[in-house]
Amino acid sequence: MDETKTIAKHLVDLEYSSIPARILTEMKVLLFDYLGVALGGTRTESGRIAAQFSRDFGEKGEATIIGFGYRVSAPSAAFSNAILSHSIELDDVDSLSYVHFSPATLSAALAMGEKVHSSGKDLLVALVAGCDLVARLSSAMNPSLRDRGFHTTSTCGVFGAAAASAKLLHLDFEGIVNTFGLAGGQASGLMEFYGTSMQKRLNPGPPARGGTISALLAQRGFTGAETILEGERGFLKAYSDRFDLRKLLDGLGRTFPIALEYKPYACARPIHLAIDCALAIGREHRIDPAQISNITVFRHPRWAHYHMIKRPRTYHEAQMSLPYAVAVSLVEGDAFLEQFSEEKLKDARIQKLSGMVESRTIDGLPRDVSCRMEVTLKDGAHYVTQVDYPKGSMQNPMTPDERRAKFTRLSSGILNEDKQRRVEERIFGLENREDFSEILELVVGRVNSRDEVSS
Repeated sequence: MDETKTIAKHLVDLEYSSIPARILTEMKVLLFDYLGVALGGTRTESGRIAAQFSRDFGEKGEATIIGFGYRVSAPSAAFSNAILSHSIELDDVDSLSYVHFSPATLSAALAMGEKVHSSGKDLLVALVAGCDLVARLSSAMNPSLRDRGFHTTSTCGVFGAAAASAKLLHLDFEGIVNTFGLAGGQASGLMEFYGTSMQKRLNPGPPARGGTISALLAQRGFTGAETILEGERGFLKAYSDRFDLRKLLDGLGRTFPIALEYKPYACARPIHLAIDCALAIGREHRIDPAQISNITVFRHPRWAHYHMIKRPRTYHEAQMSLPYAVAVSLVEGDAFLEQFSEEKLKDARIQKLSGMVESRTIDGLPRDVSCRMEVTLKDGAHYVTQVDYPKGSMQNPMTPDERRAKFTRLSSGILNEDKQRRVEERIFGLENREDFSEILELVVGRVNSRDEVSS
């Protein structure tokens, strides 16, 4: 059915006036969240390495690395910013926990838009173009894509980054088709990232860079496969055993199936429901963690055996550990960035509780990601709670004040209060800006030396 060409034609026709106001507002919320998370990422070793790696290439300064302020080429800025925004496990996610929209797509869009001095409206259109395509690809290919071991954030993200970049370069139909073909040749990203390493942090970097490179090459006349999505050896068939083309094209240009959710906790999204359970039990019953004798979580068979790392060895591994996240939530009443520090990993109280957490499968849960928790105390007291929609989901959203508090916590010590306020003002007035790049000039702070960045 020429799906690649159909989507390219849609992108050529996509205009600011054709996008619902609700979706445009959501893009502003997403950008605000993304910048805060990327600023938080400047405190990580993976973020520092990525930023300095791009800086040391000595490429021309056409785009900004967030927080650090290094001026590098657009592809290099996209690469480093994607890693920064994926280094603290606080980036956005879809409702089924398959994909993070912002690391690849927004990193590419901001870098490309800064390079060509795009308007705020053009940036918003590019963000919608990229996120919409990522959502459609993920919906069409998952869960098969994930079950085969591919990371949706990376594999689909390169097409989102490419779509956003091509739109900002105002490429014509042929240029966008070529961009997609070249992007598909760079689609990659594996789920083999659980463990102590920084492996997961890297995953959105190559697709963010690849999307920008694809558009820039296409702009210069480099051609790509025009059937990269639907072809016999194309992306859909190569990366998924089962896919649904209807989900890829249904309502294209009329509806925008971008289901964005936001993280209040600094760990893998499927763990958040267990954290909400732990926090609810701890607050409602004022439990002394020292009196707990047993913790059992009940999950859908599709997720029950994921994230069950009882003794995480680094904060990277802790952010993938449901037992640790539950334990630290019960002890500290929070699960933000500070709760996943190397220091907390050594806390004997948290280690003891983490070792107690057991996971069991249960049928009849309303959603694949639902979580039921039972906590038993030494005196026999027994508490039960269940969460189907975690904090930050569309059904249980973070309030504007909570989103602002998240940005403030992540950017404090990097941006002063005046910069924090101006960043928010400019993002939510983005449609009025002829050149949005001033926002990137604001999200630069004192994080350039190694001594000012912690792991």
